[in-house]
Amino acid sequence: MPVVPSLYKPPYLFRNNHFSTIYPNLIRKVKGVVHDRERVELIDDDFIDLDWSYAIDQNCSDLTIVIHGLEGNAQRHYMLGLIKQLNQSNRNVAAINLRNCSGEVNRQYKSYHAGASDDLDAIIQHILQKYSYTSITLVGFSLGGNLMLKYLGEKRLIPSQVMAAVAISVPCDLYNSLSEINKPHNYIYQKRFLTNLKAKLLERQKVFSDNINKEEINACRSLIDIDNLYTSVAHGYQDAIDYYTKCSSLQFLQNINIPTLILNAKNDSFLGESCYPIEKAEKNPNLFLEMPDYGGHVGFYLSGESYYSEYRTIDFLETYNSI
Repeated sequence: MPVVPSLYKPPYLFRNNHFSTIYPNLIRKVKGVVHDRERVELIDDDFIDLDWSYAIDQNCSDLTIVIHGLEGNAQRHYMLGLIKQLNQSNRNVAAINLRNCSGEVNRQYKSYHAGASDDLDAIIQHILQKYSYTSITLVGFSLGGNLMLKYLGEKRLIPSQVMAAVAISVPCDLYNSLSEINKPHNYIYQKRFLTNLKAKLLERQKVFSDNINKEEINACRSLIDIDNLYTSVAHGYQDAIDYYTKCSSLQFLQNINIPTLILNAKNDSFLGESCYPIEKAEKNPNLFLEMPDYGGHVGFYLSGESYYSEYRTIDFLETYNSI
């Protein structure tokens, strides 16, 4: 499909990309979402925790699986905002806390990363074996969006119950996105990510002291340092560049064969030019690319309870989940 037009027109303040990005993270509070946690045991003796929330009709046949972004979890307010709207539109939701993101250090040295599509496949297979949903849709934010798009385009067998997907603020080209985050105007975000990732690694070091030491972690001065020291090594890649190259979803988009929307704001300061896959969308009838002028990174503020990304997600899923 060609690029689809966007109707998103935020209030004036929210046309600033940094304000649009920061406001929902610091100010927004979403109440009323109740989670039931389920621990899914994986074949490598590790686990992933799912946080379930339900529509009024808990026996509804529609399920949406939602995946958070870098250093996120199912309790982040961008997750809760979407979950609440999905529940109100009569969909049950399974929100994934990726490995090492549910408040407990995982059993294996490896963790989550942008290309961990096998973990998403394991979750979907678990749900299909245990529950009776006839329609499953997927939503991924940022890193979780890249993971989801990679899963859909890897030429693996996608279950017939998986009907449609939405990726929001997704870094389709990981190295291109990293290069943008490293620019001076993004220093505050880079610093926050680095601080959080180092703190998480120091927690893991206490459990896996034979694999990594404190001095190596404390010496990291950038995100690529983290990926060279830990992410690539723990997950079988040669180095950070090899990880970015093999895990970027951009190379898989042409293979996606279910209706999939990518919602990337043009003023997202985390995304460079190649994170807007216009040519891929024009050549794949299942790939829809919407690029609002505004929205920042996982922003898309609208006055009222629902943000534009939530409204747009539900509209897209309702259009395509039964085709």
